[in-house]
Amino acid sequence: MNEENQAVTSSNERRTGLSLGKRIGIFALIFVIGFLLGLGPMWLNAHRTAKKLETTEAELRRSEMRSAVSAAALDARRGDYEPARKAMSDFFTALSAELDRGDNSALDQTQQNAVRPLLTQRDELITLLARNDPVAADRLSNLDAAYRKATGNAQLQNSPQ
Repeated sequence: MNEENQAVTSSNERRTGLSLGKRIGIFALIFVIGFLLGLGPMWLNAHRTAKKLETTEAELRRSEMRSAVSAAALDARRGDYEPARKAMSDFFTALSAELDRGDNSALDQTQQNAVRPLLTQRDELITLLARNDPVAADRLSNLDAAYRKATGNAQLQNSPQ
């Protein structure tokens, strides 16, 4: 029976010209090449998606900061000082965190340099809002305009208030 297996094996080798080990090696090589050909486009797609996500997250952080300072200015104009104080606290916390991110910041270097001086007003503005001081509304409107100008989100300069 052993002789029959050898005869069958040698007749198969003669037909294909390759031993079983070589055939398995070729199939493995074809499998690896196919895997790599499939992996390349998927990796590129994942890389593009990750870049889009990073860009979207940065835009979201900028938008949240812009929204917080605008909401605070609006609340202060209406006389709702506590929500304005909370929004300003959130704004300054987010701005400080964004500046601490360095190169990974949603703000480029020019924008970072332009908004850094806004942090010096933090304590004074929060105190004005905590005291329900009407002066805070004008200060917040000015801060909102300064932030929008610094980050390239300036609205019309002569818009009615």
